Amino acid sequence: MTLDSRRRQFMVNAGAATLAGLGAPHSNAQSYPTKTIRMIVPFPAGGPTDIVARPVAQLLGEALGQTIFIDNRGGAGGSIGADAVAKSAPDGYTLLMGTVGTSAINPTLYKKLPYDALADFTPIGTVAGAPVAVVAHAGAPFHTLRELVDRARAAPNTIAYGSAGNGTPGHLAGALFCTAAGIKLMHVPYKGSAPAVTDLLGGQIPLMFDPLQSVLSHITSGKLHALAVTSSQRASVLPSVPTVAESGWADFETTAWWAVFGPAKLPADISRRLVSSLRHVVDSPEFGSKLINLGVQPMARPLAEFQKTEITKWGAAVRATGLSLD
Repeated sequence: MTLDSRRRQFMVNAGAATLAGLGAPHSNAQSYPTKTIRMIVPFPAGGPTDIVARPVAQLLGEALGQTIFIDNRGGAGGSIGADAVAKSAPDGYTLLMGTVGTSAINPTLYKKLPYDALADFTPIGTVAGAPVAVVAHAGAPFHTLRELVDRARAAPNTIAYGSAGNGTPGHLAGALFCTAAGIKLMHVPYKGSAPAVTDLLGGQIPLMFDPLQSVLSHITSGKLHALAVTSSQRASVLPSVPTVAESGWADFETTAWWAVFGPAKLPADISRRLVSSLRHVVDSPEFGSKLINLGVQPMARPLAEFQKTEITKWGAAVRATGLSLD
Protein backbone atom coordinates (compact mmCIF):
# COMPACT_ATOMS: atom_id res chain seq x y z
CA MET A 1 0.00 0.00 0.00
CA THR A 2 1.44 3.38 -1.03
CA LEU A 3 1.85 6.29 1.36
CA ASP A 4 -1.05 8.17 -0.29
CA SER A 5 -3.36 5.15 -0.05
CA ARG A 6 -2.48 4.67 3.61
CA ARG A 7 -3.32 8.33 4.25
CA ARG A 8 -6.66 7.99 2.49
CA GLN A 9 -7.48 4.86 4.49
CA PHE A 10 -6.60 6.65 7.74
CA MET A 11 -8.88 9.56 6.86
CA VAL A 12 -11.76 7.18 6.06
CA ASN A 13 -11.32 5.34 9.36
CA ALA A 14 -11.09 8.59 11.32
CA GLY A 15 -14.21 9.92 9.62
CA ALA A 16 -16.11 6.75 10.42
CA ALA A 17 -15.04 6.95 14.04
CA THR A 18 -16.16 10.58 14.22
CA LEU A 19 -19.57 9.74 12.77
CA ALA A 20 -19.94 6.84 15.17
CA GLY A 21 -19.09 9.12 18.06
CA LEU A 22 -21.61 11.70 16.92
CA GLY A 23 -24.28 9.04 16.63
CA ALA A 24 -23.74 7.51 20.06
CA PRO A 25 -25.61 10.10 22.17
CA HIS A 26 -28.58 9.91 19.80
CA SER A 27 -28.79 6.14 20.08
CA ASN A 28 -28.51 6.33 23.88
CA ALA A 29 -31.32 8.85 24.08
CA GLN A 30 -33.42 6.72 21.74
CA SER A 31 -32.96 3.68 23.97
CA TYR A 32 -34.05 5.50 27.17
CA PRO A 33 -35.20 4.09 29.50
CA THR A 34 -33.15 0.90 29.85
CA LYS A 35 -33.74 0.30 33.56
CA THR A 36 -36.20 0.92 36.38
CA ILE A 37 -37.10 4.56 37.11
CA ARG A 38 -37.55 5.93 40.61
CA MET A 39 -40.28 8.50 41.34
CA ILE A 40 -39.72 10.25 44.65
CA VAL A 41 -42.94 11.21 46.42
CA PRO A 42 -41.99 13.82 49.06
CA PHE A 43 -44.74 12.77 51.47
CA PRO A 44 -45.64 9.50 53.25
CA ALA A 45 -47.56 6.65 51.65
CA GLY A 46 -51.33 6.98 51.74
CA GLY A 47 -51.42 10.77 51.54
CA PRO A 48 -52.84 12.86 48.69
CA THR A 49 -49.56 13.12 46.77
CA ASP A 50 -48.98 9.38 47.03
CA ILE A 51 -52.55 8.72 45.84
CA VAL A 52 -51.95 10.78 42.69
CA ALA A 53 -48.43 9.47 42.11
CA ARG A 54 -49.27 5.77 41.96
CA PRO A 55 -51.50 5.80 38.86
CA VAL A 56 -49.09 8.25 37.21
CA ALA A 57 -46.17 5.90 37.89
CA GLN A 58 -48.10 2.88 36.62
CA LEU A 59 -49.31 4.45 33.38
CA LEU A 60 -46.12 6.41 32.65
CA GLY A 61 -44.11 3.24 33.21
CA GLU A 62 -46.31 1.42 30.71
CA ALA A 63 -45.88 4.25 28.19
CA LEU A 64 -42.08 4.16 28.58
CA GLY A 65 -41.82 0.38 28.72
CA GLN A 66 -40.16 0.34 32.14
CA THR A 67 -41.22 -0.05 35.76
CA ILE A 68 -41.47 3.16 37.81
CA PHE A 69 -41.34 2.53 41.54
CA ILE A 70 -42.48 4.96 44.23
CA ASP A 71 -39.95 6.13 46.83
CA ASN A 72 -41.76 7.94 49.67
CA ARG A 73 -39.53 10.49 51.40
CA GLY A 74 -41.59 12.72 53.67
CA GLY A 75 -40.59 15.64 55.87
CA ALA A 76 -40.12 19.42 55.92
CA GLY A 77 -43.19 20.16 53.82
CA GLY A 78 -41.88 18.00 51.00
CA SER A 79 -38.47 19.67 50.92
CA ILE A 80 -36.48 16.54 51.82
CA GLY A 81 -37.80 14.54 48.87
CA ALA A 82 -37.58 17.46 46.46
CA ASP A 83 -33.99 18.13 47.46
CA ALA A 84 -33.09 14.48 46.86
CA VAL A 85 -34.25 14.82 43.25
CA ALA A 86 -32.50 18.18 42.81
CA LYS A 87 -29.22 16.52 43.82
CA SER A 88 -29.71 13.35 41.75
CA ALA A 89 -28.00 12.55 38.46
CA PRO A 90 -29.74 14.18 35.47
CA ASP A 91 -30.19 10.92 33.59
CA GLY A 92 -33.97 10.49 33.63
CA TYR A 93 -33.97 7.71 36.22
CA THR A 94 -34.99 9.86 39.19
CA LEU A 95 -38.20 11.90 38.98
CA LEU A 96 -40.14 14.02 41.45
CA MET A 97 -43.87 14.04 42.00
CA GLY A 98 -43.86 17.73 42.84
CA THR A 99 -46.72 19.57 44.49
CA VAL A 100 -47.99 23.10 44.81
CA GLY A 101 -46.15 23.04 48.14
CA THR A 102 -42.73 21.85 47.02
CA SER A 103 -42.74 23.80 43.79
CA ALA A 104 -44.71 27.01 44.43
CA ILE A 105 -45.30 27.61 48.15
CA ASN A 106 -42.02 26.55 49.75
CA PRO A 107 -39.80 29.09 47.94
CA THR A 108 -41.48 31.90 49.89
CA LEU A 109 -42.53 29.99 52.99
CA TYR A 110 -39.11 28.67 54.02
CA LYS A 111 -36.28 31.00 54.97
CA LYS A 112 -33.63 28.52 53.86
CA LEU A 113 -34.78 26.07 51.21
CA PRO A 114 -32.14 23.48 50.23
CA TYR A 115 -33.13 23.68 46.57
CA ASP A 116 -34.12 26.30 44.01
CA ALA A 117 -37.62 25.43 42.81
CA LEU A 118 -36.90 26.74 39.31
CA ALA A 119 -33.16 26.41 38.70
CA ASP A 120 -32.68 22.93 40.18
CA PHE A 121 -35.35 21.09 38.19
CA THR A 122 -36.43 20.26 34.66
CA PRO A 123 -40.21 20.70 34.34
CA ILE A 124 -41.90 17.70 32.72
CA GLY A 125 -45.64 18.35 33.10
CA THR A 126 -48.64 18.93 35.35
CA VAL A 127 -50.78 15.88 36.07
CA ALA A 128 -53.71 16.76 38.35
CA GLY A 129 -55.45 19.34 40.52
CA ALA A 130 -57.87 19.14 43.46
CA PRO A 131 -59.59 21.41 45.97
CA VAL A 132 -58.64 21.43 49.62
CA ALA A 133 -61.45 20.07 51.78
CA VAL A 134 -62.39 21.51 55.16
CA VAL A 135 -63.40 18.40 57.12
CA ALA A 136 -64.52 17.83 60.69
CA HIS A 137 -64.81 14.83 62.96
CA ALA A 138 -68.38 13.52 62.87
CA GLY A 139 -68.81 14.47 66.53
CA ALA A 140 -67.42 17.99 66.22
CA PRO A 141 -69.70 20.74 67.57
CA PHE A 142 -69.92 22.51 64.21
CA HIS A 143 -71.53 21.29 61.00
CA THR A 144 -71.10 24.28 58.70
CA LEU A 145 -68.29 26.67 57.98
CA ARG A 146 -70.30 29.50 59.52
CA GLU A 147 -70.74 27.56 62.76
CA LEU A 148 -66.98 26.89 62.85
CA VAL A 149 -66.24 30.59 62.41
CA ASP A 150 -68.72 31.61 65.10
CA ARG A 151 -67.13 29.24 67.61
CA ALA A 152 -63.62 30.28 66.66
CA ARG A 153 -64.47 33.95 67.12
CA ALA A 154 -65.94 33.24 70.55
CA ALA A 155 -62.85 31.29 71.67
CA PRO A 156 -59.74 32.18 69.62
CA ASN A 157 -56.95 29.59 69.33
CA THR A 158 -58.95 26.84 71.04
CA ILE A 159 -60.01 24.89 67.94
CA ALA A 160 -57.20 22.82 66.45
CA TYR A 161 -56.89 21.95 62.79
CA GLY A 162 -54.52 19.36 61.40
CA SER A 163 -52.61 19.36 58.14
CA ALA A 164 -50.08 17.18 56.34
CA GLY A 165 -47.31 19.44 57.66
CA ASN A 166 -45.97 22.96 57.79
CA GLY A 167 -46.10 24.59 54.39
CA THR A 168 -48.44 22.07 52.78
CA PRO A 169 -51.55 23.21 50.87
CA GLY A 170 -53.76 22.27 53.81
CA HIS A 171 -51.69 24.31 56.25
CA LEU A 172 -51.64 27.36 54.01
CA ALA A 173 -55.29 27.06 53.00
CA GLY A 174 -56.18 26.99 56.68
CA ALA A 175 -54.05 30.04 57.38
CA LEU A 176 -55.54 31.91 54.43
CA PHE A 177 -59.04 31.07 55.59
CA CYS A 178 -58.27 32.30 59.10
CA THR A 179 -57.17 35.61 57.58
CA ALA A 180 -60.25 35.81 55.35
CA ALA A 181 -62.65 34.98 58.16
CA GLY A 182 -60.88 37.00 60.86
CA ILE A 183 -60.45 34.01 63.19
CA LYS A 184 -57.60 32.21 64.94
CA LEU A 185 -57.32 28.43 64.79
CA MET A 186 -54.51 26.36 66.31
CA HIS A 187 -52.48 24.61 63.63
CA VAL A 188 -51.27 21.06 64.33
CA PRO A 189 -48.76 19.90 61.67
CA TYR A 190 -48.32 16.18 61.01
CA LYS A 191 -45.76 14.26 58.98
CA GLY A 192 -48.14 13.62 56.15
CA SER A 193 -51.90 13.38 55.62
CA ALA A 194 -52.33 9.77 56.73
CA PRO A 195 -51.38 10.27 60.42
CA ALA A 196 -53.40 13.49 60.54
CA VAL A 197 -56.50 11.75 59.17
CA THR A 198 -56.01 8.95 61.70
CA ASP A 199 -56.10 11.46 64.55
CA LEU A 200 -59.08 13.24 63.02
CA LEU A 201 -61.00 9.97 62.79
CA GLY A 202 -60.09 9.21 66.39
CA GLY A 203 -61.24 12.60 67.61
CA GLN A 204 -57.79 13.76 68.74
CA ILE A 205 -58.29 16.81 66.51
CA PRO A 206 -61.71 18.15 65.46
CA LEU A 207 -60.81 19.71 62.11
CA MET A 208 -58.50 19.34 59.12
CA PHE A 209 -57.66 21.14 55.88
CA ASP A 210 -56.40 18.66 53.27
CA PRO A 211 -56.66 17.90 49.55
CA LEU A 212 -59.96 16.19 48.92
CA GLN A 213 -58.74 12.79 47.76
CA SER A 214 -57.13 11.83 51.07
CA VAL A 215 -60.37 12.27 53.03
CA LEU A 216 -63.06 11.54 50.43
CA SER A 217 -63.69 7.91 51.40
CA HIS A 218 -64.21 8.92 55.03
CA ILE A 219 -66.63 11.66 53.99
CA THR A 220 -68.72 9.30 51.87
CA SER A 221 -68.75 6.71 54.67
CA GLY A 222 -70.02 9.33 57.14
CA LYS A 223 -66.99 9.11 59.44
CA LEU A 224 -66.00 12.70 58.57
CA HIS A 225 -68.15 15.71 57.75
CA ALA A 226 -67.16 18.07 54.92
CA LEU A 227 -67.83 21.71 55.74
CA ALA A 228 -66.62 23.13 52.41
CA VAL A 229 -64.20 22.83 49.52
CA THR A 230 -61.79 25.59 48.53
CA SER A 231 -62.21 25.38 44.74
CA SER A 232 -64.18 27.95 42.76
CA GLN A 233 -66.78 25.30 41.91
CA ARG A 234 -68.23 22.40 43.88
CA ALA A 235 -66.49 19.04 43.56
CA SER A 236 -68.40 16.70 41.24
CA VAL A 237 -67.99 13.83 43.73
CA LEU A 238 -69.50 15.92 46.56
CA PRO A 239 -72.18 18.03 44.86
CA SER A 240 -73.96 18.86 48.14
CA VAL A 241 -70.84 20.33 49.79
CA PRO A 242 -70.59 24.12 49.28
CA THR A 243 -67.47 26.04 48.35
CA VAL A 244 -65.89 28.44 50.81
CA ALA A 245 -67.01 31.30 48.56
CA GLU A 246 -70.61 30.06 48.65
CA SER A 247 -70.39 29.83 52.43
CA GLY A 248 -69.85 33.55 52.74
CA TRP A 249 -66.23 34.34 51.84
CA ALA A 250 -66.40 35.55 48.27
CA ASP A 251 -63.46 34.98 45.92
CA PHE A 252 -61.74 32.56 48.31
CA GLU A 253 -60.03 29.87 46.25
CA THR A 254 -57.03 27.60 46.70
CA THR A 255 -56.24 24.53 44.64
CA ALA A 256 -53.71 21.81 45.22
CA TRP A 257 -51.86 20.53 42.15
CA TRP A 258 -49.27 17.93 41.24
CA ALA A 259 -46.60 17.84 38.55
CA VAL A 260 -43.62 15.73 37.50
CA PHE A 261 -40.10 17.17 37.49
CA GLY A 262 -36.65 15.83 36.77
CA PRO A 263 -33.37 17.25 38.05
CA ALA A 264 -31.87 20.23 36.23
CA LYS A 265 -29.81 19.66 33.07
CA LEU A 266 -31.85 16.67 31.97
CA PRO A 267 -30.77 15.84 28.38
CA ALA A 268 -33.16 17.39 25.88
CA ASP A 269 -34.01 14.11 24.14
CA ILE A 270 -34.88 12.42 27.44
CA SER A 271 -36.87 15.44 28.57
CA ARG A 272 -38.86 15.43 25.33
CA ARG A 273 -39.58 11.71 25.70
CA LEU A 274 -40.85 12.21 29.24
CA VAL A 275 -42.94 15.28 28.35
CA SER A 276 -44.59 13.48 25.43
CA SER A 277 -45.23 10.25 27.36
CA LEU A 278 -46.60 12.06 30.42
CA ARG A 279 -48.96 14.18 28.31
CA HIS A 280 -50.23 10.98 26.70
CA VAL A 281 -50.94 9.58 30.17
CA VAL A 282 -52.70 12.71 31.46
CA ASP A 283 -54.89 12.92 28.36
CA SER A 284 -55.85 9.25 28.51
CA PRO A 285 -59.36 8.17 29.59
CA GLU A 286 -57.75 5.53 31.82
CA PHE A 287 -55.96 8.15 33.93
CA GLY A 288 -59.11 10.25 34.24
CA SER A 289 -61.09 7.20 35.35
CA LYS A 290 -58.54 6.48 38.09
CA LEU A 291 -58.87 10.03 39.46
CA ILE A 292 -62.52 10.97 39.07
CA ASN A 293 -63.76 9.05 42.11
CA LEU A 294 -60.97 10.59 44.19
CA GLY A 295 -62.17 14.14 43.70
CA VAL A 296 -59.14 14.92 41.53
CA GLN A 297 -59.12 16.19 37.96
CA PRO A 298 -56.42 15.56 35.34
CA MET A 299 -54.59 18.78 34.54
CA ALA A 300 -52.42 19.37 31.49
CA ARG A 301 -50.72 22.76 31.35
CA PRO A 302 -47.28 23.89 30.14
CA LEU A 303 -45.49 23.43 33.45
CA ALA A 304 -42.66 25.97 33.19
CA GLU A 305 -44.89 29.03 32.80
CA PHE A 306 -47.60 27.67 35.10
CA GLN A 307 -45.09 27.16 37.90
CA LYS A 308 -43.76 30.71 37.63
CA THR A 309 -47.31 32.09 37.85
CA GLU A 310 -48.07 29.90 40.87
CA ILE A 311 -44.88 30.94 42.68
CA THR A 312 -45.95 34.57 42.31
CA LYS A 313 -49.53 33.85 43.44
CA TRP A 314 -48.63 31.74 46.46
CA GLY A 315 -45.70 33.94 47.39
CA ALA A 316 -48.06 36.86 47.75
CA ALA A 317 -50.43 34.70 49.83
CA VAL A 318 -47.66 33.55 52.15
CA ARG A 319 -46.42 37.09 52.71
CA ALA A 320 -49.96 38.27 53.39
CA THR A 321 -50.37 35.72 56.17
CA GLY A 322 -46.96 36.47 57.65
CA LEU A 323 -46.03 32.79 57.64
CA SER A 324 -42.32 31.95 57.69
CA LEU A 325 -40.64 28.67 58.53
CA ASP A 326 -37.01 27.83 59.28
